[in-house]
Amino acid sequence: MAPAVMVSVQVTWGMGSITVLDGGMGKELARIGAPFRQPEWSALALMEDPDWVRTAHNNFVAAGAEVITTNAYAVVPFHLGEELFHQRAFELAKLAATLAREVADKAGRPVRVAGCLPPLFGSYEPEKFDAALAPAAYSMLVDAQVGQVDLWLGETISSISEFEAIRDAVAGIDLELWASFTLEDHVSGTEARLRSGESIPEMVEAVGGDASAILFNCSQPERFEEGLRQLVVALGENPLSIAVGVYANAFVEKEADYAANEALMDHRHDLTPEVYCQFATRWISLGASIVGGCCGIGPDHIAALTAARWGSG
Repeated sequence: MAPAVMVSVQVTWGMGSITVLDGGMGKELARIGAPFRQPEWSALALMEDPDWVRTAHNNFVAAGAEVITTNAYAVVPFHLGEELFHQRAFELAKLAATLAREVADKAGRPVRVAGCLPPLFGSYEPEKFDAALAPAAYSMLVDAQVGQVDLWLGETISSISEFEAIRDAVAGIDLELWASFTLEDHVSGTEARLRSGESIPEMVEAVGGDASAILFNCSQPERFEEGLRQLVVALGENPLSIAVGVYANAFVEKEADYAANEALMDHRHDLTPEVYCQFATRWISLGASIVGGCCGIGPDHIAALTAARWGSG
């Protein structure tokens, strides 16, 4: 199994508390040789050989991640299909949470586990969100992971209605909720908005005090600076004790008509660990206190963030 690649960079963030997340689980599984294909994506390793998932988590912990996310992103009807989802989703999501918990507990330092609550009906496709079917599916994912996780992470949220379904699913459970939204890549000028077309101020108003952190993820890193500016302004107008974070993907620019699960996306060659740290430094200067990586951001990128986080180089 391929080891994580450790790097050091000459970037220091200095004062302040920065939390470093892990990177993209799916692409890390593919990199180390785990069973991996469409449409099952990262869920295939859970079904065929869960030790690969443990290895991927360990690679990110070795790189310095302080929060690892359960490998439940593809444990949804969109990736498994309706029949297999109803047959095995609870089992697979519980396994994902158990594996992450085991790795975190053996880390030798504090590592938190985030329970993944992913898009149910397709990433980047808010028009496919089914508000009638979502509550049961999210409740099942919550029930499968509760007891093994330290916080909830709603990931790649494309619309306010999707956030509301996640919020309702974890209501009454005494754990933090981090809400992570994905931004539209194909917009003109400096505008930032959710993939549903909803604005950042509308998003902040909808979240209210129901999340302890608002993040942006799974968009190109260039998209987040304007989004962060608008987010910080909106939070200033609605004073709340909410942390801010970012974890970008390394995808090449998607075609406007791209649909998730159609193909494996190519990665950018210019987004080296050093370059990614430069983006992170700008995000932190704009108010982010949580940084990590999404699709295509591997342990070497997380090692670079960790080196910067602790001022080493």
